[in-house]
Amino acid sequence: MNTQVTPMMAQYLEIKSGTPDALLFYRMGDFYEMFFDDAVAASEALDIALTKRGKHLDEDIPMCGVPVHSAENYLLTLIRKGFRVAVCEQMEDPAEAKKRGSKSVVRREVVRLVTPGTLTEESLLDARRHNFLAAFTVVRDEAALSWVDISTGAFHVMPLPPVRLGPELARLAPSELLIPDEIEADYRETVSDFGISLTPLSRGSFDSTGATDRLIRLFKVSSLDAFGTFSRAEVSAMGAITDYLDITQKGQLPLLRKPQRETTERVMQIDAATRRNLELTRALSGGRAGSLLHAIDRTVTPGGARLLERRLSSPSRDLATIHARLAAVDFMVEQRRMATDLRDALRRVPDLDRALSRLAIDRAGPRDLAAVRNALTQAEQIAGTLARTDLPPLLAEASANLTGHNGLLALLNSALVAEPPLLTRDGGFIAPGFDTDLDDARQLRDEGRGVIARMQTEYADQTGIAALKIKHNNVLGYFIEVTSTHADKMLAEPLDEVFKHRQTTANQLRFTTPDLSEMETRILNAGGRALDIEKRLYETLKQAIIDKSSDLADTARALSDLDLATALADLSTAENWARPRVTADRTLKIIGGRHPVVEQSLRRDGAPFIANETDLSGDPSSIWLLTGPNMAGKSTFLRQTALIVLLAQIGSHVPATEAEIGLVSQLFSRVGASDDLARGRSTFMVEMVETAAILNQADDRALVILDEIGRGTATYDGLSIAWATLEHLHEVNQSRALFATHYHEMTALAGKLSGVENATVAVREHDGDVIFLHEVVRGAADRSYGVQVARLAGLPDSVVARAREVLNALEKGEREGGAKPKAIIDDLPLFAAAAPRETPKSEPIPPQYAEVAKLLDSTHPDELSPKEALDLLYKLKEASRQ
Repeated sequence: MNTQVTPMMAQYLEIKSGTPDALLFYRMGDFYEMFFDDAVAASEALDIALTKRGKHLDEDIPMCGVPVHSAENYLLTLIRKGFRVAVCEQMEDPAEAKKRGSKSVVRREVVRLVTPGTLTEESLLDARRHNFLAAFTVVRDEAALSWVDISTGAFHVMPLPPVRLGPELARLAPSELLIPDEIEADYRETVSDFGISLTPLSRGSFDSTGATDRLIRLFKVSSLDAFGTFSRAEVSAMGAITDYLDITQKGQLPLLRKPQRETTERVMQIDAATRRNLELTRALSGGRAGSLLHAIDRTVTPGGARLLERRLSSPSRDLATIHARLAAVDFMVEQRRMATDLRDALRRVPDLDRALSRLAIDRAGPRDLAAVRNALTQAEQIAGTLARTDLPPLLAEASANLTGHNGLLALLNSALVAEPPLLTRDGGFIAPGFDTDLDDARQLRDEGRGVIARMQTEYADQTGIAALKIKHNNVLGYFIEVTSTHADKMLAEPLDEVFKHRQTTANQLRFTTPDLSEMETRILNAGGRALDIEKRLYETLKQAIIDKSSDLADTARALSDLDLATALADLSTAENWARPRVTADRTLKIIGGRHPVVEQSLRRDGAPFIANETDLSGDPSSIWLLTGPNMAGKSTFLRQTALIVLLAQIGSHVPATEAEIGLVSQLFSRVGASDDLARGRSTFMVEMVETAAILNQADDRALVILDEIGRGTATYDGLSIAWATLEHLHEVNQSRALFATHYHEMTALAGKLSGVENATVAVREHDGDVIFLHEVVRGAADRSYGVQVARLAGLPDSVVARAREVLNALEKGEREGGAKPKAIIDDLPLFAAAAPRETPKSEPIPPQYAEVAKLLDSTHPDELSPKEALDLLYKLKEASRQ
């Protein structure tokens, strides 16, 4: 058996052994190539050809490859399909390797491990969303969660009870979660609910002592006390992230901001089911369209869009913070002209955060330098627009952080061309006049012929030989040529001291000079020298930016704050929203409330949205028991109340005429039906699990939205569960709540529980049809109109008719003595044997309307002009009076 391994394949196998869990992108010239199992997996995932290259252990070696210039697209596909990729680059010129021998292999190293949570490339990321890498750990009786977005530098940590891991993952939606390998199995099911890539690490990565040392070195401080007081679990989680970044980035750590400590008490708590039911950032269909975020996002910068999503995912519970944000929006609503000018300027602001991050980890290019320059230029303009003394505090702070970069901006303006190329190796991004050596090199590179022509003229004048020429060939390079008739002159003093004879041909003599030799070398090397100078200047400019990274991060945050304030003001003005009054008490009163997503959808169809009132201001408990038919708008009303509260606490105006919102600590929503077959949970079981979570967690400052509790089981079981749930909310949780139900028996609770009030969605009946008014009024519904809704849905007439018969019999039996449903149904004729319904005869037209009917029968509306239609209306009115 042939067991010989080629030097290249030996190198590949050695490097691959260091990254067994990742596909190895092995650089070979202009391609990244993969071999063995990596090639098989990658070819299938990327739908590219699988070939072979040589043999190993007498077996063909599978191989596939992707071009280096388009590798990012392939990386994105692999990451989305759950792979990790180790990028292995050539670390020396192949010519250098050949100097060691003909069989020497180019030195290669893995320069980066690409994982879902460590992406930085613009093409691999959604500009309007964060890409978080998170770490969770448990240290004795403490647990903590830390998260970082290396594309922006944001770094956070919080103490977190293990039971809260799921809700926090739903809030942050990280791409990847690091966890100690010994507890991975305990949390695998929780993490799998969110589609997060789970990465177990050894306990060494989470060691709090080693983590402290890593963090101190990273931030160049003597102690972490400079950032606050952290528990061992928090330090452990932060340390695991920095260790993982060191592993994946091969020591090239990103530019991380100082860690910010968060607590669950500062933000509204929203569990995963509620986020899903309310469609905060993603619609139930899975996309962004149809979500609240999609409906309200009018930001014009990537940083502003990310800030809006953060606030929407984490509404504040701090009254001062909310009021400061509302004041900023109020100001922009009042200053319409200024807000318009700011939005025009903000549209030209590049993504400063991500440009800084790419520069720090050496994955940037000239366009990132230009992005910093352009962002600072726009920041200066925006600061000028805001140059006034009466700004609210949040805007005043943002305005102050926009300036102070004059030196750096002047440097970048003088150094960079207007539109730099994408890659440093392309050159041409340093502006003319910035560096004398670069200008000289470019002149030689671009004007070599002109330089040689000027030297030829100088030498002709010096020798007095008008026919002297400077020529070039591949053997001699540049040389001076004269005819043989001038040989004596050129070989005699004093010219022979300057012109050195190189070659004689039949009719010419060829010479060179020290200056010509030097110029030849400079011309031949001018292109490479110009590029080397530009690369050196790039590093200088990059370092100048990194040295100012802290101040630049403040500017980026200020631009995002301004973008969001102006975007929310634009939204409020365009949609006729109102400023809410947010208070510290339990008030919750909304007048003219609307659902922001549904209202926009109806407007596109030309239909109005019916606004409604909500008042849950009772103490100690306030619950509205909402009854009414399906399709009447109960679920929309429930959701809009929750969304208005949430919008108020992110610091936004709200879709209402007036709103007074007492701070809500927790938001719970149990709306809609779904099952969880993967875990063997029926729709009813999912409903009960979510309801249990609410009853076990909701406090007296929570807002609870419940829809149709108990509908997934038998009628009496469901009624009993719904009844007991409502009592528990009233007596134990004492939460503010909207409780929608079809169990009309529950309306009796309004007379027994002081905090419960009946409300219903108004409807009207006309000729056996139900008309939905979508208006919520005080009082209770007398029935659910289910048969009418079934008819509207298109059930066959025979089914609808049969349903009416059964319903009438059941209701009659209950009225006449409470006969059991089974006895009543036994007395009903079978469906097939039921007497056929006679087609109703047309009622005779009353004599007074005969002329009206005649006119209508003879009219064809599509053929009427506006004038004819108006004339017809007068005729009908006259005929109806006869």
